[in-house]
Amino acid sequence: MNCPNQIPGTAFKCLWVSLLALMVTTITSAQQDAQYTQYMYNTLSVNPGYAGSRGHMSITALHRSQWVGLDGAPKTQTVNLHTPMGQNGLGLGLSIVNDQIGPTAETYFDLDISYTINLSDDARFSMGVKGSAHMLDIRFSELNQDITNPGGPDPTLQQDIQNKFSPNVGAGVYYHNQRFYTGISVPRFLETQHFDESSLSTAAEQMNFYWIAGYVWDVSPMWKFKPAVLAKAVRGAPLQLDFSASAMYNEKFILGAAYRWDAAISGLAGFQVSPEFMIGLAYDREITELGQAIFNDGSFEVILRYDFIKVLESMKSPRFF
Repeated sequence: MNCPNQIPGTAFKCLWVSLLALMVTTITSAQQDAQYTQYMYNTLSVNPGYAGSRGHMSITALHRSQWVGLDGAPKTQTVNLHTPMGQNGLGLGLSIVNDQIGPTAETYFDLDISYTINLSDDARFSMGVKGSAHMLDIRFSELNQDITNPGGPDPTLQQDIQNKFSPNVGAGVYYHNQRFYTGISVPRFLETQHFDESSLSTAAEQMNFYWIAGYVWDVSPMWKFKPAVLAKAVRGAPLQLDFSASAMYNEKFILGAAYRWDAAISGLAGFQVSPEFMIGLAYDREITELGQAIFNDGSFEVILRYDFIKVLESMKSPRFF
């Protein structure tokens, strides 16, 4: 696509349409789930085996704004709740994930059920399944058709798609004790076709494979240190690796850094307001050519987590994952 450089407004719109076309083309061959920098606090979104693993009801809300300053840039909102179901080893989780990119909006409604086996006094192994309902909207009418196709409107981009429904299922396993956790999962197994594959509007749901792990060291009575990793593999796309390292001071203050392989560097901060309530913040800066070529102020993420626990003098300190 040749973008006119002499008209700033037109050039900007053309740049956005070019980016949208690139994202749609990417979705066509290798659609990936929403990404999170604070994945270590949002495990339920990718692994149903995590449901109920905190030992009490827990609710988390996350908002991510990517490429701030660019019209139509991706935005993601996530709310999830999970809890153990009595003493029978069952766990239940509910999640809503909303993704917006320009004129497109995708919403997932997830139900997670897990079963946990006690391997020792503090070691747990969980197996989980996930059922999903996916709703998709694409408002092609909001695009500038004359810019996308100088020869006239593209006939493949003339009809909006509203509330396109697709079901899906996933599964995962998760192990943790008081210091270490790891898990493998595929949140969505079905490769559902949302559109006609012959057009630019094709969007095939590909299987995303996840591996997560982390370990907490007591460096001193006041300091804890936790490295963590998330690996994500999807057919037709490079392996994505996220590395992070965080330190917690006095069970309250959290500072850290993260690196998404060949994609972004991030800063992390958090505050354990009380044993029940935590706030986390993250800022990403793209290091890819795309991130450097377009005007944006980086990506921001905020997460809130509330644990419904009773505060007792003998209670263990809040778990660092």
